[in-house]
Amino acid sequence: MSMSPAEVRHQHLRRGLLGYKRRAVKELLDQIADSFEHVWRERAELHDRVEVLESDLARHVELEGLLRSTLISAERAAQEQRERARREADTIIGEAHAEGRTVTREARGEKERLDSESRRIASLLRSALALVDDAETPAAGPENDATQIVPAPQEPPEIRRLAG
Repeated sequence: MSMSPAEVRHQHLRRGLLGYKRRAVKELLDQIADSFEHVWRERAELHDRVEVLESDLARHVELEGLLRSTLISAERAAQEQRERARREADTIIGEAHAEGRTVTREARGEKERLDSESRRIASLLRSALALVDDAETPAAGPENDATQIVPAPQEPPEIRRLAG
C-alpha cells in the first residue's frame, strides 16, 4: 500500500514514557519504506518505458523522413513520366500529321496521274472509234466497190496494249 506525502505528514504517533512508542514508529517506517519502494519501482518502470517510447519515437521520426523523401521521389518520377509521355504523344501526333500530309499529297498526285491517264485513254478510244466510223462509211466512187477488198484498219499500239 503506497502512502502519499500528505498521509505521512498527518500520521499521529502515540507518545510513550520515553518518547514515541517503538512499535508505532516501526510500523510507520515500514509503511513509508514499502510506499517509497513501490514508488521507486514504478518510477524505474516508467523511466524504462519512457526510454522505449523515445527510441520508438526516434525510429518513427526517421521512418517518417524516409517515407516523406520516398513520396517526394515518387511524385517527381510520376511527374517526369507524365511529361515524357506527353512529349512522346506530341511527337507521335506530329509524325502522324506529317505522314498524313505525305499520304494525302501522294494520293492527290496519284489521282492526277490517273485522271490524266484516263483522259489519254478516252482520247485514244475516241480516235479509234473515229477510225472505225470512217472505215465503215462508204465513200462515193469506184474504189469502194463491194468486190474490192479493203484492208482492215491498223489499231494504234496503245489500243493493242489496253486490249491485251
